[in-house]
Amino acid sequence: MFSLLVNIPANAKWSQNGVTIAGGYGQGGATNQLNSPLGLFVDGNQTVVIADMWNHRIMQWKNGNTRNGHVVAGGKGAGNGLRQLNGPTDVLIDEETNSLIICDQGNGRVVQWSRRRGTKQGKILIRRITCWGLAMDEQRYLYVSDYVKHEVRRYQLGKRIGTLVAGVNGKGAALNQLNGPTYLSVDRHQNVYVSDNNNNRVMKWYKGAKEGVVIAGGQGQGNALTQLYGPQGLFVDTVGTLYVADAGNNRVMRWTRQATQGTLIVGGNSAGAGANQLNGPYGLSFGRFGSLYVTDRSNYRVQRFSIA
Repeated sequence: MFSLLVNIPANAKWSQNGVTIAGGYGQGGATNQLNSPLGLFVDGNQTVVIADMWNHRIMQWKNGNTRNGHVVAGGKGAGNGLRQLNGPTDVLIDEETNSLIICDQGNGRVVQWSRRRGTKQGKILIRRITCWGLAMDEQRYLYVSDYVKHEVRRYQLGKRIGTLVAGVNGKGAALNQLNGPTYLSVDRHQNVYVSDNNNNRVMKWYKGAKEGVVIAGGQGQGNALTQLYGPQGLFVDTVGTLYVADAGNNRVMRWTRQATQGTLIVGGNSAGAGANQLNGPYGLSFGRFGSLYVTDRSNYRVQRFSIA
């Protein structure tokens, strides 16, 4: 899967001014607008797909076309028909089947839509799950967070029963618990990284472990370099460096392995709509050349920050 193959230099720095590559024309439902963009995924051609939550659709922006996107799933109003979505929160591309896998959060399901031209509806992969985040490993196992059950499960595609891989003891702040898990990342060893949103920390659960390890935050809610505030989107590169959308602090942070504090990558200049500002960053991904893509939720746009 492409996202697992991004190798980011350890000394990389990013331009502090982002470029708007999707949305940015205010809140709305036109093809050049977004309404609460959340999760996103960038493929090898720099095509971006975005969970456009309150437009109940998945939008696609091709590289270089910053004016208008294209509806590739949903967009038929909120509903539970196979042609509809209801408040999608995350999306990824399964390149082997050329399809989208979508967390259809408002409908309590995970659905799959073909990316082939003319597709009018999706099919249900998983039912009765209050999903929020998705990830896929190199063996094409699907990982889904359940923010009501406070757990993460791994599914074999086509199977509806998953294996519990994180959050084994209900809601809480102990090492074997999660509290409102949202976005996920997974490495090539099937270790799972979880934005433990309400605990203001990111957890790493080694494959088969009964409890997790705090690898970012966990020092209470705050804006110090040791703290996070409502972490959301995650990305882990090939050497295990963690990138996290620190939504409540309007910044993106980098945490190297065994680090006791993070480094500010972009944002952190208070909430705002300037090129060097973010307002509720949620989704986070990287392009082939190390460009950082962030869904800037309350600015109704997606920002790209190039390696300086």
